[in-house]
Amino acid sequence: MGYSGPERRRQPRASGRFIVSYRILENADSTDISQTKNISLGGMLLTTNRDFDKGTNLALEIRLPFDPHPIMLIAKVLESKEITKNLIYDTRLMFLAVDDRHRKIINDTVNYYMKRG
Repeated sequence: MGYSGPERRRQPRASGRFIVSYRILENADSTDISQTKNISLGGMLLTTNRDFDKGTNLALEIRLPFDPHPIMLIAKVLESKEITKNLIYDTRLMFLAVDDRHRKIINDTVNYYMKRG
């Protein structure tokens, strides 16, 4: 059952599956690969194979269709919710800083996928 309360997001969010490599910011040896469930200018929902504590900073490398190069971002974990016991987690992330060039690429991606919706 989906959330039926008021919409609190500041930015529109588009469904889309994009490849992301992620790791805990302070741990260069913990890289894993997954995919997004949705993305906005403010953050994304990512499927992860572990639970992350709220407030954990992750280094992300995401590939989007409007740029041949991966985008490097830092995001903070807002929530990590277990979907399949000890196996799959939906992890909500908030981007901490996005430069203008990457903001445009993310915005173009969100707009494109929302129109396809």
